[in-house]
Amino acid sequence: MTATSRPTAAQLVYGSCTVIFSTLAMLLLSQTSSGLAIAVIALCALVLGLLVALTVPLPKTAPPAVAEPVVTQAVVTERVPVQRATASVGSAEHVREPAGP
Repeated sequence: MTATSRPTAAQLVYGSCTVIFSTLAMLLLSQTSSGLAIAVIALCALVLGLLVALTVPLPKTAPPAVAEPVVTQAVVTERVPVQRATASVGSAEHVREPAGP
């Protein structure tokens, strides 16, 4: 057994408005007073409202999240730069810059 989704608010509003306005329009255009004709018009309006409610586009769902790749220790150590020994200038040493022109 499959579970059907519940109608959204937009589907309910569009379907209801379609039923109401199409019923009024068909009754005014046909100018009928017969009970059978009114029942047929109401049934047609209900079918039209159902058709409109079912064709309203549903909200798009977000694509499923892709799992992050597992980073192993070997990959991490490859990304770490090699530390190099650098010469430090002590406080006793002074660096002299050439005099300007």
